[in-house]
Amino acid sequence: MKFDKPVEGDFKDALTIVGKAIPRIDGPAKTTGTAKYAYERHDVSGPQLVGYPVTSSIARGRIVSIDTSRATSAPGVVTVLTTLEHLPLPKTSYHTATLFGGDQVEHYHQAIAVVVAKSFEEARSAANLVSVTYEKADGDFDLRKALEKGSDEDREVVSSAGDFETAYAAADVKLDAVYTTPGQSHAMMEPHASIAEWEGERLTLWTSNQMIKWNVDALALALDMPAENIRVDSPYIGGGFGSKLFLRADGVLAALAARKTGKPVKVMLPRPIIANNTTHRAATIQTIRIGATRAGRITALYHEGLSGNLPGGDPEDATAQTPKFYAMDTHLVVRRLATVHLPEGNAMRAPGETSGLMALEIAMDEMAEKLGMDPVEFRVLNDTQTAPHPPNKPFSRRNYTQCLRTGAEKFGWADRNPAPGSRREGQWLIGHGMAGAYRGGPITASGARAKLLQNGRIRIETDMTDIGTGSYTIIAQTAAEMMGVPMSQVEVNLGDSSHPASAGSGGQWGASSSTAGALAACLALQRAIAERIEEPYESISFREGQVHFANSSLPLTRIAQAGELQADGALEVGDFRKKVVVSTFAAHFVEVGVNAATGETRVRRMLAVCDAGRILNPMTARSQVIGAMTMGVGAALMEELAPDTRHGFFANHDLAGYEVPVHADIPEQEVIFIDDLDPYASPMQAKGVGELGLCGVSAAVANAVYNATGVRVRDYPVTLSKLLSGLPALA
Repeated sequence: MKFDKPVEGDFKDALTIVGKAIPRIDGPAKTTGTAKYAYERHDVSGPQLVGYPVTSSIARGRIVSIDTSRATSAPGVVTVLTTLEHLPLPKTSYHTATLFGGDQVEHYHQAIAVVVAKSFEEARSAANLVSVTYEKADGDFDLRKALEKGSDEDREVVSSAGDFETAYAAADVKLDAVYTTPGQSHAMMEPHASIAEWEGERLTLWTSNQMIKWNVDALALALDMPAENIRVDSPYIGGGFGSKLFLRADGVLAALAARKTGKPVKVMLPRPIIANNTTHRAATIQTIRIGATRAGRITALYHEGLSGNLPGGDPEDATAQTPKFYAMDTHLVVRRLATVHLPEGNAMRAPGETSGLMALEIAMDEMAEKLGMDPVEFRVLNDTQTAPHPPNKPFSRRNYTQCLRTGAEKFGWADRNPAPGSRREGQWLIGHGMAGAYRGGPITASGARAKLLQNGRIRIETDMTDIGTGSYTIIAQTAAEMMGVPMSQVEVNLGDSSHPASAGSGGQWGASSSTAGALAACLALQRAIAERIEEPYESISFREGQVHFANSSLPLTRIAQAGELQADGALEVGDFRKKVVVSTFAAHFVEVGVNAATGETRVRRMLAVCDAGRILNPMTARSQVIGAMTMGVGAALMEELAPDTRHGFFANHDLAGYEVPVHADIPEQEVIFIDDLDPYASPMQAKGVGELGLCGVSAAVANAVYNATGVRVRDYPVTLSKLLSGLPALA
């Protein structure tokens, strides 16, 4: 199915299932414990051995030797596999750090061996008996110092228009400030885990992974084998947030160990090594300069985003949103990447925009204060229907002002006291803050298979994954809508590489792309049914479990009696979207209380207003947004990977030291979706919302803390130690 022109007409009223708030169909399996996650797939193979990883205790250098003699002779141990037995495994362009193989240590907690035993306890105990000798090398572990070593060659101009310096100098009102965001960990509930089994030259990997096709391709490259000999299966994923987009060490170690032992092997990365062994959102240092007229129009904007990564890695692009978010006559957007020998920085939920809006939306708040303007009105004044870069390219749909206005009215923004530190309830200083949000609206090729089973049920098969986002449900809604059957008559099988390749879960493209792939498969199945009953495809329709044609109809159950029918379909996206900018927008509003004596911050209520085209399922979409809002609170107030700049590792690498929000931290959340359709977004005029819900949230919290206390914190997280010295007197 080609998506090569904007969707014509509005078929919204014709939809009876898509767009409705329907509980997740995978909910019963997950709440009863019958949903099988990667490490729990006890039934997929014979008796499974257990692998426990051994990881590097230095951040950079060379492994001189690995003594496994004590571990090999420990009770229950079957074998020990070391990195010195392999050359560095080839890696895809998505990977920066080497996953396994060779004697070079590129980062702390790099996998260097795996102990395989009959039980988890035996493998873990024996792993402590492996002795490693290193030749340690110096490294750069401090982002600020690493940046000082850089040069102008590290400076990349992302977008520019006009002469920024001249325009900024001429501006009536100016802001020049530096903001920092720390490294952040994905901290998903389910650790990285895999079970591997070989049958001859064929490998099956039961794993926890967001992008099945990417995983298959990475395994084929790493193991030097045909991709068609690999099956990856990942039906349930306990969270990923980007850390499971790519093949990680658990999959490689399990596959290598299973090949060596000739038996199935399961490997889980223990929680304390995930932060350093896998990936994280890299820290940033951002410089923002804004010039405006006295009336509040932005005339000049400069945004420089600095971040660090291992050699060959990519930056955390904190400037991603800036060229497209606000109207500006002149701008200069720059990013810079330093070499830092900390663990790999890579994608984490809404990569780029999350950290970028943490800074930009505080800067917008500060600029509004300098102008004496309401923060909402300042943003409305600088809204635009044409992207500043690339110039003269319109947005397909942009309802940002509506988000701001709707949010302000619903939140009661007009009743806030704009004077910082002026409202108190007992020991609590009360503040209100808001921020805008921007995130792209991508869509990508996605395939699926639709089957009419002999019992008349519809089955959809695709390698699309569900990371807790509701993929099962919205795909089932799509199939039920297209085939004219109730949801109870639809089965959805996900996460298996033997199914057609889909978009996968990531980049905020999963929902719109995978449902379009399911739509294409259902259209192909409709044609197959038309051929079977020998009726022109154009004359048939599907509703109430029947195929209607001319003056008659046939139930699907009767058509299925002649045998199962199946058809593959796929979404192909044309170039027409290049004529516009397809994006999503939101406005976030937050109320906080800050204890006047201790500086403790408590979020009291939150509101998000989102513009993301057709909402395929308001219930699952709301869950995505409130989860993202919760993550934004964590980033604002507590989440921070603390690097040991002497030894090159994140010191707080478990959930005891890396704090995340809990239920008690989030008392009230509300989400409003703008009722709009985007004909350029997808065949169903829908865009993603799961990453948009995080963008801007942290800035809204920080701005609320400022309104409560009068203390402006530009270095995240906004902890009490950064507030105490500036709090108003208690009496």
